[in-house]
Amino acid sequence: MKKKSFIKRIIIAIIIILIAATAWFEVPVTEHINIDSSGKLTNPVRVALITDLHSCYYGDKQKTLTKMIDKENVDAVFLAGDIFDDRMADNNSKALIEQIAPKYPCYYVVGNHEYWSGRLQQIKDYMISNGVTVLEGTSSELAVNGNIIDVSGVDDPTDMSLYEWEKQMESASTTSDNFKILLSHRPEGIEIYKKYDFDLVVTGHAHGGQWRIPFTGYGMYAPDQGLLPKYVDGVYDLSDKAKMVVSRGLARERMPFPRFFNHPEIVIIEID
Repeated sequence: MKKKSFIKRIIIAIIIILIAATAWFEVPVTEHINIDSSGKLTNPVRVALITDLHSCYYGDKQKTLTKMIDKENVDAVFLAGDIFDDRMADNNSKALIEQIAPKYPCYYVVGNHEYWSGRLQQIKDYMISNGVTVLEGTSSELAVNGNIIDVSGVDDPTDMSLYEWEKQMESASTTSDNFKILLSHRPEGIEIYKKYDFDLVVTGHAHGGQWRIPFTGYGMYAPDQGLLPKYVDGVYDLSDKAKMVVSRGLARERMPFPRFFNHPEIVIIEID
């Protein structure tokens, strides 16, 4: 009886630890990344990168996220796809947009789930009506801190051929000497991004690999990359100077499995 009681206690303890760990890794964090502008900026610029919200809940009026953003004194917010979802109601996505759009210049590209929702144009129209710049093979100038930055973006290629996607990339490219940023949902397009003259590409989509292998930095699985994906989190080289930043995103209750060793995140990028 004592042996059975001991085993039972061990099992209960393991279950409690797993539940506690799961809850802990659902807590959002702020990650900070520094990017060198190679002299293209006269003054530093700080932006928040938000991806893969999937209309998940972060408090009344998304106050958890808005407080995280406000604390960082950012100059702009980049929304790199899957802010809305094809299954979840729009309430939480709209709550976030309606809190941040009046405060910051916001730039948005769609992800695959916005395509799958069947409401792509409706979502874009909503963003525009709230003052968000929707980028769809287009570019916009961001004047901030004495700098002019070219902010470009492309639609997710869910519903287009590779040729069509690259045509959007071409139309989004600029010929100025400004620091150039591309918003695109998918990090696995890195070999295509390398063909163009962007200084920084910001992406999401991989959800950090969903389950992270502890102490290694590797994720278990990412959409369109499969097992042990290569591009899930942090900074990757496009060239000697150009970089790609991948956010782990903010998806929580939308996912079939909890995050593990993989906090949802807002990425703060300091460009100097």
